Amino acid sequence: MTTTAYPDPTREKLLDAALVHVVFDGWGPETFKAAIADSGVSEGLARVAAPRGSVDLASAYHKRGDREMVKALAETDLSTLRFTDRVTHAVWLRLQTVDRELVRRGMSLFSLPLHAPEGTKLVWETADAIWTALGDTSRDVNWYTKRVTLSGVFASTVLFWLGDDSEGFTDTRAFLDRRIEDVMKIEKTKATVRDNKALSALFAVPNALFGMIKAPAGAGRTDVPGTQQSTQGATE
Repeated sequence: MTTTAYPDPTREKLLDAALVHVVFDGWGPETFKAAIADSGVSEGLARVAAPRGSVDLASAYHKRGDREMVKALAETDLSTLRFTDRVTHAVWLRLQTVDRELVRRGMSLFSLPLHAPEGTKLVWETADAIWTALGDTSRDVNWYTKRVTLSGVFASTVLFWLGDDSEGFTDTRAFLDRRIEDVMKIEKTKATVRDNKALSALFAVPNALFGMIKAPAGAGRTDVPGTQQSTQGATE
């Protein structure tokens, strides 16, 4: 589940002060020191709010992008769009919430072996934020497969976007459209298997095992910290 709804105010203050330095110094120790100096936050309090220094600030920047995307989705009328287009629009909005150079610096940080698990977790949270905002109600194995698949789409789209020099990032949009369409083909294939009696019988045992897999406790709730408010119509 995502944990973006309740940002730490001190960490956010440090983040605001750090952004101007990231382009030059990356998400490293020098940026964190500059953020402390520029924000007026005491070093002791800064270490409590961001014990890993700039790594925590880079993570906070990613989570901020998720929050802004969710807010933008809530303010957008998606009722006339196919669900495929809603997902595409959500990913596209997510790219627009961030600065490309700051993301590039973040990719350098989270590609390091030490921080790679954190980067993977953040991408998963973005996928979860999108599905939740679009009203996903799945509570079985589909809860996981949807997020795994969208995580791959999002990560590959970000990598393409970082190297895209086309005007208005039109090449990135085309790339995203193709990836989403590929995902939807997989979903259609799964639906065909479910609707075919012979194939359903063939996969009866694995389907029964998958049926035992449930979403984490609290998934889909909006009344506890760490959960997101659903803003659009539900989908299975």
